[in-house]
Amino acid sequence: MDEIFPELLDRAALAYENPEFLNSADGRLVRILSEYLEPMARFRRERIQDTVVFFGSARFQSMDSANTELQLLENTGSAQAAPPEEQPARPEEIERGEASELRLKRAEAAVEMSAYYEDARTLAGMVARWASSLPGRRHRFVVTSGGGPGIMEAANRGAHEAGCKTIGLNIKLPFEQRPNRYITPALNFEFHYFFMRKYWFAYLSKALVVFPGGFGTLDEMFELLTLAQTRKLAKKITVVIYGSSYWKPVLNLEIMAERGAISPRDLDLFQFADTPQEAFDILKKGLTENHLDSEYEREQRLHEEHECIPQTPAPSAQEMLGPDIAKTR
Repeated sequence: MDEIFPELLDRAALAYENPEFLNSADGRLVRILSEYLEPMARFRRERIQDTVVFFGSARFQSMDSANTELQLLENTGSAQAAPPEEQPARPEEIERGEASELRLKRAEAAVEMSAYYEDARTLAGMVARWASSLPGRRHRFVVTSGGGPGIMEAANRGAHEAGCKTIGLNIKLPFEQRPNRYITPALNFEFHYFFMRKYWFAYLSKALVVFPGGFGTLDEMFELLTLAQTRKLAKKITVVIYGSSYWKPVLNLEIMAERGAISPRDLDLFQFADTPQEAFDILKKGLTENHLDSEYEREQRLHEEHECIPQTPAPSAQEMLGPDIAKTR
């Protein structure tokens, strides 16, 4: 009797090319590591040393002077507009007395929010142009946002218009959304895990500018303030809260200090600003004093003496970016 052999097998998929494994619960650690290692490789390749992060509302699709009809989005970063009854009232509706109280308030807020959009755009351009003038082989204080619309778009737009690289750290959400068009394509990121996205905001940032926003803006701001308060950052970070007329009714942090929930010294972790020039002066002073004084002189001298600085052996990605999160056991 002839022996029956099983059919020849095809080659098994390599583990790192097996989508069933990579997308499973067992592959979660690989996915998390990927959101650490892949951005690090790209930042290294693009010679990004550190960033200035802009946070702010992502619910406004367009607020600049080129599009005066403001449209409110359904959710933070969503591509879909909010229902008509939640949209800011149009001038003709107000004139005819057809607008609800909510829509009237949204229309009034639209004027203020459009000004914040333009201020973020202006400030980002000021920061980008100044940072691009600094000597050295790596890009310093690169304007970074969450990659979405609204204030994030304004920040990326200002840096893009200044002719500089600009970063977008987007997040994958359950609803349709897209990155704004002003992000440098090689620095356009999308994360699945919020905590990995937050890591990259914190790890590279030397300064934070907080424009008016909602839950996400508050979350990111307090995350970094807590890291600074508890000395978990191996660096000094300059925090500017932009728009005191918006933020002071929302945040009464003096009450927290009076009640003993925070130290009075914690109020020194941030400063308020109401104009792009005021914010830029705070940022420039903080970045120069905390990160450039000695470093600036050293790099300027090296820049003048050597057009090309050989690096043997080549630095690792970790060395390239620097230990900006405190090491803890």
